[in-house]
Amino acid sequence: MNIDAKIVKELRDKTGAGMMDCKRALVDTNGDLEKAVEALRKAGVAKAANKGTRSAKEGLVFSYIHHGGRLGVLLEVNCETDFVAKTDGFKELVHNLAIQIAATNPVSVSREQVPEELVKSEEDIYTEQAKNSKKPDKVIEKIVSGKMDKYFQEICLLEQPFIKDPDKIVKDLITESIATLGENISVGRYIRYAVGESNNGQQ
Repeated sequence: MNIDAKIVKELRDKTGAGMMDCKRALVDTNGDLEKAVEALRKAGVAKAANKGTRSAKEGLVFSYIHHGGRLGVLLEVNCETDFVAKTDGFKELVHNLAIQIAATNPVSVSREQVPEELVKSEEDIYTEQAKNSKKPDKVIEKIVSGKMDKYFQEICLLEQPFIKDPDKIVKDLITESIATLGENISVGRYIRYAVGESNNGQQ
């Protein structure tokens, strides 16, 4: 099957995948661009974990202003090369992350970055609540652990349900992009501004 070079280039610009991988994906999907994107994503998911330790020092600083100009996000997302940073796939990911931050106002990117005093305060509250139930200590530990997990899922960007598809979390969204684009991707810094509110972000 002959594949138009323009479609190959469009797929490469969209995903950042290699030229031969793009051509092979288009052949396998009979020239269907969207199916080729999905095929490249599925083929790369298994390899995504191996890319997590690679240095990501390129990327984009992206600004998002919500309708009406009363809410905005400034976000840095990193990848390995300037080439991938310019692809439509990477730009779409960054845009989606900015929208997520604007909508959910996370305290931090990951649970490891949540301020220690905030974690301790929540643990103390949940522990006190659990003790009032008069349950055994081991049961109390499990209750507190479960509530803390739920708490982190609410306040940590990577653990939040993705607002456009709540069946996946934000970390899954990034993993899919790593698989498709073929490079390690990480969220660097962000700050969220809202008129009349104190700023929140991971700086």
